[in-house]
Amino acid sequence: MNQTPTLPSPDQPRPAEGYAGDISPRLAWQWVSAGQAVLVDVRSDAERDWVGYVPGALAVAWKQWPGMRLNPDFDAQICAAVPPGSTALLLCRSGVRSIAAARRATELGLTAYNILEGFEGDPDENGQRNRRGGWRFHGLPWQQG
Repeated sequence: MNQTPTLPSPDQPRPAEGYAGDISPRLAWQWVSAGQAVLVDVRSDAERDWVGYVPGALAVAWKQWPGMRLNPDFDAQICAAVPPGSTALLLCRSGVRSIAAARRATELGLTAYNILEGFEGDPDENGQRNRRGGWRFHGLPWQQG
């Protein structure tokens, strides 16, 4: 007997190894809007400046431009940005760096989720982003500046 696998609801976090879980951009925005979580943008300063940012998100880069080297102050900055007992939702370009950042934040004692698809989503067949998922693709608040 064939059974169709049950896919996780986009309205529920997905379990993950090493951090609290993965969350859809829409659910992340619901939690942030309701004051249930803190949105932390872990992209580089250059990415936020050139590509856009989410108003009200806290900027704590995981890696910095140029060279995309690990931010040596990440631990102190994320702990200062996220109040004790709060939930951190981590956003990067495509939802990859934010996994590493969520794992590190968890090691530091925070409850941290990765936002699936990131700010720009995955590239399409032409190598262009913002056409296959991502914060902007879903029409969530952002500015360019």
